[in-house]
Amino acid sequence: MAIAPEDLDPPLSLEDWRLVGLDIDGTLMHWGGDISDSVIEAIERVRLSRNHVVLATGRNILATMPAIKRLGIKRGWAITSNGAVTIRLNPRAPDGYEIVRTVTFNPRAALELIVEEMPDAYFAVEDLGRGFRVTKEFPMGELVGEQLVVDFDALCHDDVTRVVIRAPGVDVEHFDGVVKRIGLNDVTYAVGYSAWLDLTPPGVSKASALEILREQLGVHPEHTVAVGDGNNDIEMLLWARDSYAMGNAPERVVEAAGTLVRPVDEDGVLEVLNPLVDPLRLSM
Repeated sequence: MAIAPEDLDPPLSLEDWRLVGLDIDGTLMHWGGDISDSVIEAIERVRLSRNHVVLATGRNILATMPAIKRLGIKRGWAITSNGAVTIRLNPRAPDGYEIVRTVTFNPRAALELIVEEMPDAYFAVEDLGRGFRVTKEFPMGELVGEQLVVDFDALCHDDVTRVVIRAPGVDVEHFDGVVKRIGLNDVTYAVGYSAWLDLTPPGVSKASALEILREQLGVHPEHTVAVGDGNNDIEMLLWARDSYAMGNAPERVVEAAGTLVRPVDEDGVLEVLNPLVDPLRLSM
């Protein structure tokens, strides 16, 4: 979907804009689930300084919208499901957004390989805009939206944007080992901090979705910024001209970034946001 200059609010020569990709959990949002007033105020000032601030998250749409509302963002774009879904915020839309791009894949081959390795795991596929189809209900609070329990064959039947595997008691290194051993060449995967594995369509990541958006918005590659803390942020950090890892990030995420900032509980993202506020560019 092409984006015309007149669609931008306020209008400005496209080459003057920056594209700022921000992860949510562990970057903007504290572990207790809140975003500080200081971060909210900084993001508003960054946006008024003619920057496209784009939340880029592994969350589904339903879990992303509360964070967007907390930040007071009513227009712009957000990337969800680790890059498989891009939405355009529109206060006139029934739910406050429009889905502008989705990328799907058939999960059967990947799921059949993983279930052989971890038959007791929880399996879920994203049901876009509603929740998830699951083989058994995930613990309360782990998935946002409805959970429809289906059998394994039904779970594998349709093309989807995202697959989630939860294996209690399995650590990150084990997940990495399983993925490498079974050779999931037809998907992109991201291992979470605990017993989580996210699968998305091949070649899809936060970075791939941000790059498409960058081209459509006409932002110069040198004017890209990204901040993250998780393994699913690595591609995004490598993509951006200026990239920052949170102080709470694991080593390989830090290695992918150009700069390390303070951890999320100290609002380290302010070290990135505040310099992006330019009084000469602030909208009046």
